[in-house]
Amino acid sequence: MRVVSETGEQLGIMTKGDALKRAQEAGMDLVLVAPNINPPVAKIIDFAKFKFQQEKREQESKKKSKAQEIKEVRLTPFMAENDLMVRVKRAKKFLVDGDKVRFNVWFRGRQMSKKQFGYDLLKKVMTELAGAGAVEQDAKFRGNVLQMTVKPAERKNEQTNKSSN
Repeated sequence: MRVVSETGEQLGIMTKGDALKRAQEAGMDLVLVAPNINPPVAKIIDFAKFKFQQEKREQESKKKSKAQEIKEVRLTPFMAENDLMVRVKRAKKFLVDGDKVRFNVWFRGRQMSKKQFGYDLLKKVMTELAGAGAVEQDAKFRGNVLQMTVKPAERKNEQTNKSSN
């Protein structure tokens, strides 16, 4: 196995016994860093310190990544204009925060015979959300519920960063 010292210096290829002996002489542990490589790579380090640094790196990566949630907004096909605008405003806030929004249009009883009102309602919602979001999943019936999922629109400053890279 290839052995690396605690300072990062290559000690060369040696047997497992020799590597363990070197690690014990230094008062450290022998940790297998890359077992799938030929020859495997082991490092002479303090194992407790190694685990601490590894956990710290994992916490940093968790901190940077934000889990994207799907927020739900419930609508009915024959709702008042003001009620709709209140829900659209709330959905716009969710999209600006980076969350996806699922619009559910609930139909009851005889309302099922007027499905076109639900599609029209979702078209109206999308015109109101023009700059904030884009349709991820088109309107689809699931039982008596018409569902549409909207994802946050890419911001202009993110687009310029992507194009310059």
